[in-house]
Amino acid sequence: MSRKGKVLVAMSGGIDSTVTALMLHNEGYEVVGITMKTWDYATSGASKKETGCCNLDSFNDARMAAVQHGFPHFVLDIRDEFGDFVIDNFVEEYLAGRTPNPCVMCNTHIKWRALLKRADAMECEFIATGHYGNIGQHSNGRYYVSKGLDETKDQSYVLWGLQQDLLSRTLLPLGKYRKTEIRQMAHDYGYPELAKKAESYEICFVPDNDYRGFLKKKVDGLEERVMGGAFVDKHGKILGKHKGYPFYTIGQRKGLDIALGRPVFVTAIDPDTNTVMLGDEEDLNRSEAIVSRINWMKYDSVTEGMEATTKIRYKDKGSLSTLHAHDNGVQVKFYDDVKGIAPGQSAVFYEGDDVIGGGIIQRNI
Repeated sequence: MSRKGKVLVAMSGGIDSTVTALMLHNEGYEVVGITMKTWDYATSGASKKETGCCNLDSFNDARMAAVQHGFPHFVLDIRDEFGDFVIDNFVEEYLAGRTPNPCVMCNTHIKWRALLKRADAMECEFIATGHYGNIGQHSNGRYYVSKGLDETKDQSYVLWGLQQDLLSRTLLPLGKYRKTEIRQMAHDYGYPELAKKAESYEICFVPDNDYRGFLKKKVDGLEERVMGGAFVDKHGKILGKHKGYPFYTIGQRKGLDIALGRPVFVTAIDPDTNTVMLGDEEDLNRSEAIVSRINWMKYDSVTEGMEATTKIRYKDKGSLSTLHAHDNGVQVKFYDDVKGIAPGQSAVFYEGDDVIGGGIIQRNI
């Protein structure tokens, strides 16, 4: 029996998860590696060669590291669990005129739950991943995610949905390191090729980054249903025809295929009328957002008027705001206007580096 306990480590075959497993192994944990197959590229219709975490090379890389360091490794097929929820949600959100974040949905509802279920079956006290973030416990007893040391790699934004039972058993060893240090560790562990391995930033089930093509394949007759809708301005004036409202996102400027003599941006999407509103950059400014499907971390509820830094997208630096109870969610009021608040994306509330909670943006005001 290990002096530190038994931990189930999600291993994608990439540098971060491999170093996570080896680090914990060296620290004295009894490590069990597990690689989750979430998606079958052969059914995606993508033209690009398989990349990322769901291909045979990645599985073999993960297994090789486990074998070389003497701990067990398993492959877990969760394609059914993943597809039913994450992909259906992805399609439904675009058809509703919103812009989803499938990585958040996967972490929240699929990967961590699948890990915890298997951890219990294998009598593992902990689960671990290669995400850049930290987990703390407040004096009130609640667990929360906080930003990783390396701000350029911080992934706390995509972990806002993890609930208390998951957080209490999760280890995030990379949160205290910079990416350069992790690359050096990979080299020191004897994996110089892993230290140079390219990272994938694509949606795993859209390996060619063509989400429009993916939607067309998943929804029969989609083009016929949505093609030829109107581009309109904020006064309702028709500016031209578009290719279908699901193929646009709030803030989009490129690929509109319309010439108006000046740069224009997608400012609103109406699925009921199949219209896409265009405007100037300043038309993207909003002062409030309504957020639902809230998961609280550091505190168990919102304190009326609580001040927080709210991030509305992954690469957003965050904007100072106040939080107010609203129906079954939160109304976020920003001190200064925020550009490009997109329904369907996540809004994550921070107190310093700590995640207070987060939710899905329903609409902007």
